[in-house]
Amino acid sequence: MIAQRTLLASAVLSALATMSAPVLSQQTSQTLPAVTVTATPFNDGIENQILAPATVLRGDELRNKLGNTLGDTLSQELGVSASSFGPGASRPIIRGMEGPRVKILQNGMSVLDASTFSNDHAVAGEGATARQIEILRGPAALLYGSGAIGGVVNIVNDRIPTTLVGKPTGEAEVRYSSVDHGKQVSASVDGSTGNIGLHLDGNFRDADDYRIPGNVVLGDASSGSGTLPNSFTRAGSLGFGGSYIQNWGHIGASVGVNDDRYGIPTEERSYIKLKQTRFDIDGLIKEPFANFESLRFKIGNTDYEHAEHHEDGDTAVTFKNRALESRLELTHKPFAGWHGTFGLQTENSEFSALPADDHGHGHSHATVPLTKTESIAAFLVEQKDFGPVRASAGARVESIKRKPDAASGNTNRDFTLGSYSVGGLWTFTPGYGLGLTGSIAQRAPSVEELYSDGAHEATATFDIGDANLRKETSRNIELSLQKTEGLFRWKANVFHNSVKNYVYGEMGGLVDDHGDPDPTGEYTQRSWSQNDARIRGAEVEVSYNRFGEGIGLRAFADTSRGKLTDGLGNLPLQPVTRYGGEVSYRQGNWQSGVSVLHADKQRRLASFEDFATPSYTKVDASLSYTQRTNSMPITWFAMVKNLLDEDIRLSTSVLSEVAPQSGRNLIVGMRTRF
Repeated sequence: MIAQRTLLASAVLSALATMSAPVLSQQTSQTLPAVTVTATPFNDGIENQILAPATVLRGDELRNKLGNTLGDTLSQELGVSASSFGPGASRPIIRGMEGPRVKILQNGMSVLDASTFSNDHAVAGEGATARQIEILRGPAALLYGSGAIGGVVNIVNDRIPTTLVGKPTGEAEVRYSSVDHGKQVSASVDGSTGNIGLHLDGNFRDADDYRIPGNVVLGDASSGSGTLPNSFTRAGSLGFGGSYIQNWGHIGASVGVNDDRYGIPTEERSYIKLKQTRFDIDGLIKEPFANFESLRFKIGNTDYEHAEHHEDGDTAVTFKNRALESRLELTHKPFAGWHGTFGLQTENSEFSALPADDHGHGHSHATVPLTKTESIAAFLVEQKDFGPVRASAGARVESIKRKPDAASGNTNRDFTLGSYSVGGLWTFTPGYGLGLTGSIAQRAPSVEELYSDGAHEATATFDIGDANLRKETSRNIELSLQKTEGLFRWKANVFHNSVKNYVYGEMGGLVDDHGDPDPTGEYTQRSWSQNDARIRGAEVEVSYNRFGEGIGLRAFADTSRGKLTDGLGNLPLQPVTRYGGEVSYRQGNWQSGVSVLHADKQRRLASFEDFATPSYTKVDASLSYTQRTNSMPITWFAMVKNLLDEDIRLSTSVLSEVAPQSGRNLIVGMRTRF
């Protein structure tokens, strides 16, 4: 059967290539539109990234890869995998690092949700209404703090306009997915009146339990088949923003709300209700002082809450986060050839995860006690060209104070963090670059890693923190080689990351809801531990005419391995080695494509892991046609995800043994721009 499926995929690819051969021979040049990475201090193009290699998803590419979650959307990007906990919750994993080591931003500001706490918590940011999604791999901590020690993902939705439009513009999309009877509608609109820019966006998603190709538990017919129980999702978001725009810059504000409900596909059949209200202020002043280019300030305020419910509807645990973040960035004009940005960042939050009142379930421990966090940081990033070499250097100093509720009996913790980076990109011939980056980045243990002491219903774990955890110190070195011009482009990265005092969750035996050992208990003990670790890996990507007319090709491979030192084995939930390829064809109003992703079997398990995820091959295909009605383009599209109906289980998923990915899925829909 596997051989037949592989032959089928090969036949599809060969047919598409044959159809496009005449066009391939005619292609001689290519000019691509510039893509700006807004999450960098200089808003550079993707070919000039030094501190962190960057990937940007936008336009049709983003729409074609759009999934129910942020992790699903980005899971086939170079060096990026996903922590799947059912279709409602999945965060991106960058080079083997996840959770509190990957910072999720919205328009350059933290989403300030609870998704770093556990894999079952959804990201409170919506990709369906984004203009682009930016991925910064590597040492991005200089700009965004200790939560970005592994990388940054920035969702850009332009909710606060920075330019005026002559007439209303926007886009809208509706889609239906067969695997879960899913319906989704999303839209965004920009307009202006006088010097006021306005923006409105919204998204609604409704999906039932999804179909799976085999059994719930691999090879166990008694576990059930057909659909994955309790894998439904309901999600809605709405955002509005406005700004006053002049030649000197702009100042604006926005408000956004998220309202999600999704099931946890475990035996407990729990589900989560998530609500977040977010307010943002964004201002930019051009040339505020002599010798300075711009002054930018941002303020974000979040009121976040999600409740984990038992199957009978009773509330088990309620997570809350009240947070206020501010950023100030001052960019100076070149001085002695150096061009740079100085910044200040503050964050104040109150986070808690507390059991509900009684309900007969008897929880006596707070999953996480009410904890106040105060942080302040200063950073400086500079770059200068030395002939064909662009050099970059930066530093960040940060102070973090964690103050748990005195009634919890926990002690306050203070951390002083220092991060430093230096790198260079040598353009040894036009279009070719060789980059080398070295950095030291530090991370303070998160609130949950320090103070957890209670049952977590959705994950069926009893979490135990360690208030004596020390700060992590990551020493990174990365070598990159790239070709960034012409039809044929490629890049290759190798990296080595040595982490002192790496924090990870170690699974133990069964306990009851008080944390006492019980061989029949419903919870597995998870204790936060610390040890030195090492993560190393490599990535390569080759493309031809990626977004031009005619045939386009892309091939990539990535691998990473995380190990605890002192012979303690592998890090848990690590991504496997992957290989992938894409063939696309664009001609006139037609676009089509086929992608193949192969993932190896997970053979490198942590000492407490016992399920080795099998290898899989995932084939996706797409076809679209664009027609114009009164000069407005309408695109009709059809996509098939997991064309071969493979039983796919992710090595990075806590639920890999009991929650396979969805089976073959036909997605049809329509989108328009105006």
